[in-house]
Amino acid sequence: MTQHSLILHFQSASRTTEQPTRSQFLRWAKKALVNSCEITLRLVDRREGTELNTLYRHKNYATNVLTFELGHSHDGKIIGDIVICCPVVKDEAKKQKKKLHNHYAHLLVHGVLHLQGYDHQNNKQAKEMEMLETKILHSLHIPDPYQTEYE
Repeated sequence: MTQHSLILHFQSASRTTEQPTRSQFLRWAKKALVNSCEITLRLVDRREGTELNTLYRHKNYATNVLTFELGHSHDGKIIGDIVICCPVVKDEAKKQKKKLHNHYAHLLVHGVLHLQGYDHQNNKQAKEMEMLETKILHSLHIPDPYQTEYE
C-alpha cells in the first residue's frame, strides 16, 4: 500500500467554540488520502462562509464545507483549500443529532475527497463517494453519517 504524504496548513478564523484541534483534523485528513496533498484548512464564521459561497458558487448563504482545488506542486502533490463554516457545522450536528466532532470529521473527509477528484454530481458518483466516506469514517470509529438521515 502506497503511503501518501499530507501537508496541512491550519487557520482558525472562527469564534465558534468546541472546534477540533489541528491534530484531530490532520488525523482525519490522512485517512482520506488517495494522493499526496498540501491542504490549507480554514475554519470560518458565517459571514466569511457566506462571502465565499456567494463569490464562488453564487449561493448567498453559508454552507458547511467548500473545497477549492488549486493545482499541483512541483513534486505532484494536489494543492487546495478546504473551508469549513463552524456555526453551520454546529447547527447541523445539533439538528441531525450527531456528535459535533464526528460531523467535523465527516465534512473534512468529504472535502479531502472532493480535492482528490471525487464528486456527487449524479447518483452513481454520490453513491460511490458516500460509500468511501462511510468506509473512512468507520476506520476512525465514527458511525455512518448518512444512516441518521433514514431514521
